Amino acid sequence: MSDLSDFDPATAAVLTIDLQNDFLHLEGAYGRAGQSAPAIAALPDRVKPVVDAVRAAGGHYVSAQFTLVPGPNDEPLIAPHLKKLRPFLTKGDFAPGSFGHTLVNALAPADYVVEKVAYSAFYQTRLEYIMRAVGIETLIIGGIVTNGGVASTVRDAHLRNVDTILLSDGCAAFKQEVHDATLISLGTVTQVMSCTEAIDLIQGAPT
Repeated sequence: MSDLSDFDPATAAVLTIDLQNDFLHLEGAYGRAGQSAPAIAALPDRVKPVVDAVRAAGGHYVSAQFTLVPGPNDEPLIAPHLKKLRPFLTKGDFAPGSFGHTLVNALAPADYVVEKVAYSAFYQTRLEYIMRAVGIETLIIGGIVTNGGVASTVRDAHLRNVDTILLSDGCAAFKQEVHDATLISLGTVTQVMSCTEAIDLIQGAPT
């Protein structure tokens, strides 16, 4: 884990995990099922200033978006554990190109979109290709849920020797105690800081 002494915002990217309509919008899959939390709903407006700061410094914004690939008869290909956990998921949910699959308006458009089929934004995606192509060395990570896609992505980045900053108030879980415990557990593999602290770092101010 880097101490960020050589941090260069021009080689950084904000990476958001699953901040898309099917998770956050009232008319999305989770909204229709009554699966929401205030901490999650607040994330896009909280993360947006970090995205703006990185872009102003020459960096990038990558949105990783959970994807359910349509199978036979357009039934989504859902992992057994997810089907059991979220039985309300059905045809059209998280389908590529759909309203629900799309990044929320408050953050759109991203510079790059990564379709992910599992927890980690690295698993069988083009994220590493994009990083190499545009020279991204540090990922500033936020999104949902802290203990799921966010944690998996942070740990996968660590395995790849990719420096990361985890936005403590730029990610959330359905339960606050789960969020808090996950931040503690990830502290050994990432730099944890608030959105305000990250903006200060990007803009070169003392944190």
